[in-house]
Amino acid sequence: MSSIKLKNISKYVCKNVNLKIFDKELLVLLGPNGAGKSTLLNVIAGLIDYEGSVLFDNKPVDRLPANQRRIGYLFQELNLFPHFDVAANIAYGLKVQNKPQNEINTKVDELLQIMKIKHLSSRYPKELSGGEKQRVALARALANSPRILLLDEPMNSLDYRTSKHLRTEFKILQKKLGITTLYVTHNFYEAEEMAQRIAVLDRGRVEQIGLPKEIFFHPTEAVNDFIGAPNILTCDYCNGLSFGLVEVKCSDISLVVSSEREKIKKVAILPEDIYLSDIKPPGPDVNRIKGRLIEIEESSSTICCTVVTGKNSLRAKLPQEIFTSMSLNTGDEVWLILALRKLKTITDGE
Repeated sequence: MSSIKLKNISKYVCKNVNLKIFDKELLVLLGPNGAGKSTLLNVIAGLIDYEGSVLFDNKPVDRLPANQRRIGYLFQELNLFPHFDVAANIAYGLKVQNKPQNEINTKVDELLQIMKIKHLSSRYPKELSGGEKQRVALARALANSPRILLLDEPMNSLDYRTSKHLRTEFKILQKKLGITTLYVTHNFYEAEEMAQRIAVLDRGRVEQIGLPKEIFFHPTEAVNDFIGAPNILTCDYCNGLSFGLVEVKCSDISLVVSSEREKIKKVAILPEDIYLSDIKPPGPDVNRIKGRLIEIEESSSTICCTVVTGKNSLRAKLPQEIFTSMSLNTGDEVWLILALRKLKTITDGE
């Protein structure tokens, strides 16, 4: 496969972008709409002109046309051919290259098996679900054995369950194939779940690049504005439970978190992932915290509440209509629920 190096790339909003993607790496480009993510994919693919240089394995490819760069590209709009069945859609690129029919048949059959869509081979796009179309489009992108795979918001049109299932499958497939992959999204949780490293784009610049936990726990100011500043608690005490769970104490707050390591230094959660209630929520008292509302910040559609809980304070962000329905004022007693799956941890050695 190939490493990718972008040197001083400028095009549209992108200004002097420098970025290195390692061989066989799955790097996620994260950023808001208009940040330049799709532009960089098109530059790498050779679909638009640009200033600067693109190197594959340290060799410039700027003069190579798109069809010679060996790129697999999955666009946000899947663009499956409606008059071709699944097998024909996958085979299209191979036929354009005049590959022998027996080679085409072997490759198509292999990809149908890998993508678990052999039973769909004779169906047409209009007969497929969103997730099935996604599998076909990915199989077509892989048909020409590309050395680099580019995916532009590939899960954007899918429901949460389908998207999560496909992301899990794709991570396994990407590692198995060992293909250098650049994956674009505007969703931090999707980026965190997929990436080996995350590069955050802001107004055409690489604002920060690092491991998902580095981005979450140590964001720059611009990244903070995009993903939101997390609540970060320092742990004073840890007690390993069973099934990968750890009980932690952060001053006077007790929480249960998911971690394979028992020595946890910090716990973090985004304000929008904290549920706020004016009454004690039903269910077990796990990750449920009583506090007092001390500050209310209004915006056009959300309310940010600061709640003091002993020596700690936590910020919770919720939709304005939900906050209004509770008729809360500063000084009121409230309950916070910190969802286990949303809690992030930093452990010794990280």
